[in-house]
Amino acid sequence: MGTFAIKADRFVLPGAMMQGGYLMVEDGVFGSWTAEEPACEIRDYTGCTVAPGLVDTHIHGFYNHATTDCDPAGINASSVELARRGTTAWIPTTFTDDPERIGQQCAAIAEADETRGDDFVGARIPGIYLEGPFFTMKHVGAQNPAYLIEPTVEVFDMWQEKAGGRIVKSALAAEKEGACAYISALAAKGVVTSIGHSDATYDETLAAVNAGATCFVHTYNGQRGLHHRDPGVTGAAMTTNGTYAEIICDGRHVVPAAIKALVTAKGWQHTVLITDCLGCGGMPEGEYMSGGLPVVMKGGLCYLLLEDGTTGSIAGSVLTLAQGVKNVVDWQIVTAEQAIRMATEVAARSAHVDDKVGFILPGRAADMTFFNNDLTLNDTYVGGVSVNA
Repeated sequence: MGTFAIKADRFVLPGAMMQGGYLMVEDGVFGSWTAEEPACEIRDYTGCTVAPGLVDTHIHGFYNHATTDCDPAGINASSVELARRGTTAWIPTTFTDDPERIGQQCAAIAEADETRGDDFVGARIPGIYLEGPFFTMKHVGAQNPAYLIEPTVEVFDMWQEKAGGRIVKSALAAEKEGACAYISALAAKGVVTSIGHSDATYDETLAAVNAGATCFVHTYNGQRGLHHRDPGVTGAAMTTNGTYAEIICDGRHVVPAAIKALVTAKGWQHTVLITDCLGCGGMPEGEYMSGGLPVVMKGGLCYLLLEDGTTGSIAGSVLTLAQGVKNVVDWQIVTAEQAIRMATEVAARSAHVDDKVGFILPGRAADMTFFNNDLTLNDTYVGGVSVNA
């Protein structure tokens, strides 16, 4: 694979945004940044910002493949298409479903990960995220209500065995019976628990955080909202120390002013840009299946398709994370550097996968996303290989 250096205007490194210079890549892994031109091949990306590869920690699939398909080849096809759009790592996210089928989905994701060769150029899978089935009916959203159950560590252990230990994050409603016991048990295993699809009060949510929950599922959506006499789940997301708040940054699930309110309250260092993209992401408008439920994609959004042919509530996004980064900067909520870190470093930390992805560090796989000055996508590298090569 050899040695080369990336020349660019800016590099988002762990300590600072470095201006100009060169970033070494040696046999597919990062070397050091240097201000002086090295004596090797130079790949010129003048005008670009070089970022760590984007990390999507809440995403159900892409390019007509979804985690619910139990199809390892489909997971890898999604990974290739995601990399072409700037995402170099994703945490495949399941839905509320029959526990046995969730186990099969975990096994298929694990198989996809295991069967990749050294020449595979697609988004990495640093973990699996279980979105459900421990939710409340009131905020079930686009999750299938037929499979809502109470949280138990025994069923989690079954899923984790099927996943080959890859599950890094599990979501639940804070008010469910046994929620705090489940949270503390998973915290002891090093697994993140995330509060969502929940009608919990502020105090119930705080109890879950005190038990070890550290993340909030797509803040504002599918949860008891903020009221001045009832702060609810959203209020807890905004105010609890050290927790992370996911936010869908398409401007449709949450309007920009509400995103700004969250970032102002939470701080960009604990706000995670996600897509919550469905399997139909990257596809043309039309009717699809998502989490076992029919949906229709139109106008850049997915809606539940009702039996009478009309559309119901929002089912999920078809956003790419690169577009989400651009959105929050265009809306003047954060700087470009902050937005990039919210979709890389912050995201990786929130899911406990920061030891694998999210940073440009010597010795790490050379996964990079290149942005033009207007934050449109220029190129993506996975393991030192351009996806456009």
